[in-house]
Amino acid sequence: MDQLRRTFLKSAGVAGSVVFAISAGLLKSGEVLAAAWNTAAFGAKNISDAMSGAGFAGAAESKDIEIKAPEIAENGAVVPVEATSKIPGTTSMAIFVEKNPTPMVASFEFMNGTEPYISTRIKMGQTSLVRVAVKAGGKTYMASKEVKVTIGGCGG
Repeated sequence: MDQLRRTFLKSAGVAGSVVFAISAGLLKSGEVLAAAWNTAAFGAKNISDAMSGAGFAGAAESKDIEIKAPEIAENGAVVPVEATSKIPGTTSMAIFVEKNPTPMVASFEFMNGTEPYISTRIKMGQTSLVRVAVKAGGKTYMASKEVKVTIGGCGG
């Protein structure tokens, strides 16, 4: 059997499987997945609007949220951030950077029994407070840490 025929048969099999999965409702189209995007929070231009849009308005300060981030980030395009919530019943966490053009950077949801820990890299345009907000037990909590940026990452 020649290589072209094998490639064609493999591709046809994969395409057929995808079409079957979509028709059976196992896969959803991109429009359905994009509907969950929180435009109010991710599109906000200031920290208070972003936190309100994400449901974290009026979050109380908490020492039970641990943020690990460098005090000085040499490159604002890749700032490593880790956050852990020791608040029982944590269901979601979000990262906000106060002076970014769009302050909401990331949002994470946790299922029951999942350790509320995140590790990611974010972009920062300038020295700013990095805030981690947590939803737990129907209440909202927040912690913050200042990160100094020497080279901007958001268009700088």
